[in-house]
Amino acid sequence: MGPHPAVAAIRLAVRRDLNDILAEHGRTPGRLTPDERSSSPLVLVACSGGADSMALASALAFEAPRAGLRAGGVTVDHGLQAGSDLRAAEVASRLRELGLEPVESVAVTVGRGGGPEAAARDARYAALDAAAERHRAAAVLLGHTRDDQAETVLLGLARGSGIRSLSGMAAVSGADGRYRRPFLQLDRQTARTACMVQSLPVWDDPHNTDPAYTRSRLRHEGLPALEKALGKGVVEALARTAQLSRDDADALDAWAGKAAAGVRDDDGRLECAALHDLPPAVRRRVLRRAAIEAGAPAGSLFARHIEEVDRLVTGWRGQGAINLPGRVVARRQGGRLVIRQG
Repeated sequence: MGPHPAVAAIRLAVRRDLNDILAEHGRTPGRLTPDERSSSPLVLVACSGGADSMALASALAFEAPRAGLRAGGVTVDHGLQAGSDLRAAEVASRLRELGLEPVESVAVTVGRGGGPEAAARDARYAALDAAAERHRAAAVLLGHTRDDQAETVLLGLARGSGIRSLSGMAAVSGADGRYRRPFLQLDRQTARTACMVQSLPVWDDPHNTDPAYTRSRLRHEGLPALEKALGKGVVEALARTAQLSRDDADALDAWAGKAAAGVRDDDGRLECAALHDLPPAVRRRVLRRAAIEAGAPAGSLFARHIEEVDRLVTGWRGQGAINLPGRVVARRQGGRLVIRQG
């Protein structure tokens, strides 16, 4: 008798990612000999102790040895709740019980920039990046599900940040494709069921039900209201929207990358006339890229910033310089657009 359907689904999702990792390293799936183990690529799982990441950790522990990969785990202690250090130690212990090695718990200090959710995310990814570098990991698996993807699309829609925000989370992202999200096609209930049938203990973060957090309100109020009004299938439709939007955004980014060189003069300054002739979606991408190259932090550069810079090209009325994040200033001078740190 085979595994429960939920367990089979999560293992298959992880197996596909592991096979991709093996292919990238010029390897084929197969169990390791003791001599081969030390030189095989390492895959880490980021685990909070919640159902999604515990299901992911269990699937990695099962699939990695069969694929010929080493598997380890990292849990991040954000220090935002009493006893969080003890909880992180408990999660690390559970990962070791699954057979993962190396396993570590990393404590971080969460700042205040961008709000509590963004600050916690920045601290978490910084810790995961450092752990991946420290252990020379080939990849870090993240437990984001289709439900998380739907929430991300709605949050992007609410911000009005354009098609890239609607593309949600990429299945592969980060430096050199470090981060992988095997569960983006699986719903949250599948992961929870997989934990239940395997008797895996899970921890439900109280922040996930705290209405003080935007994503929590969306999860427990917004999405249920949409499903009540529009019927079941909203989550699946939003996830499909993410993939379609990502394909479109990737194509436009590629177009903008090719167009960028053709709108600069011999001194590298942007020519307003050439910019004006570009389709708006392409032109704004060229402007955004120029702002980032000048030192504007990508995460702080919003659509409203680029729209103001765009008006220097399309709605020129002698207006003054535009201040952008990162102390970057954009101004029009003699038919040229100058974007640099002021």
